[in-house]
Amino acid sequence: MIDHERLVADAVELVSIPSFTGSEEAAARWFAERCEELGLQVQWQQVEDGRANVLATRHGTGGGPSLMFNGHLDTSYSGREPWSRGVQGFQPEGRVGDGRIWGLGISNMKGALACYLAAVRALGDAELRGDVLLAAVCGEIEKTQYGDAQGAEYRGYAAGTRYLVTHGGVADMCLLGEPTEGKVVLGHFGSLWARIGVGGDFVHTAFSEGRANSVLRAAELLPEVAAWCERWAADEANAWGDVPAIASVGAVRGGLEWRLSRTPQRTSVFLDVRVPPGKPMAAARAEVLELARSLGEAHPDWDVDAEIYVTAPGASVDEGHALVAAIDGAHEAVFGERPGRDVPRWFSDASALTAYGVPTVNYGTSTGLMEPGKGESLEVAGLVRTAEVYARVAREVCG
Repeated sequence: MIDHERLVADAVELVSIPSFTGSEEAAARWFAERCEELGLQVQWQQVEDGRANVLATRHGTGGGPSLMFNGHLDTSYSGREPWSRGVQGFQPEGRVGDGRIWGLGISNMKGALACYLAAVRALGDAELRGDVLLAAVCGEIEKTQYGDAQGAEYRGYAAGTRYLVTHGGVADMCLLGEPTEGKVVLGHFGSLWARIGVGGDFVHTAFSEGRANSVLRAAELLPEVAAWCERWAADEANAWGDVPAIASVGAVRGGLEWRLSRTPQRTSVFLDVRVPPGKPMAAARAEVLELARSLGEAHPDWDVDAEIYVTAPGASVDEGHALVAAIDGAHEAVFGERPGRDVPRWFSDASALTAYGVPTVNYGTSTGLMEPGKGESLEVAGLVRTAEVYARVAREVCG
């Protein structure tokens, strides 16, 4: 049985430890202490200053498959952003009210980490043949270092899990409790980030008549870039099952906001291209660079250039995998019906785990109430039932 009160207490405590990307160590230490209380063997992985992973193992008697529960400690926001200040669900302060837990990271994904602890606690002294591993990792959020954005707070995109899998953090399979609305994610898209730049004249605006303005040139390129994004999304070769791909312009950068008296020598358009699990990232890279080449050929005097600076592959798992069957059965036993399926276009640490030979299924709670003015929250009853599913999956998989 799941200890309802302890689960809520753990979730509230963990949410109340700030762990924005780059500063996850305090939350990792809390998780390590809870695992030690459970009698697990704890491995501390110091990824870098201020950042750590925790890998805890409940050893089996031998002869059974090993199962990892993996979850990230870093939160999508800090709670200090102007738009998040004063919003209860976007603050690192766990609170309980109206049958819900509120606070930054409760749905993505500290609630799942608390569920892992509750599931192992519910196993008690039950003898399982296989090992159960709990991995709490840093640096999962979709972000990367680029340009002036340097430092640990920008090192995401599976930074922690890549360290994990190269330092002993592997298992026969992994359940990753990202918020999936109780659906089984058999695959998710990967990400490719690209910059396409266009040149112009760096000149005082007082003398800019007749000179090339890179901002205005980029504006002319945007319709062509947008058309390419539409073609990428419409191309069936970029779909995964019946889920189409997507590509979008995420940023445009050029010039100096503090010195508008100078026209910029270069303006860049930044693309976020979602790549299906079955498509090699090198192939996607080539297509994006071909777009840049075609723009350069159409505008030979504009000094068009391009670079790719994120290639984070998608992930998939076979429908017939034993972990999928175990989740199906456990979910039906707890919720009274079989879980649905989903292929989201967001990224998860399943990318690094799958690449390292660990079949991974994303399955977790709801995404929480992400309504304006409210922020993240999770229903307590749903959290308890999810923890029960995890405990049942461990019993089934590990024997």
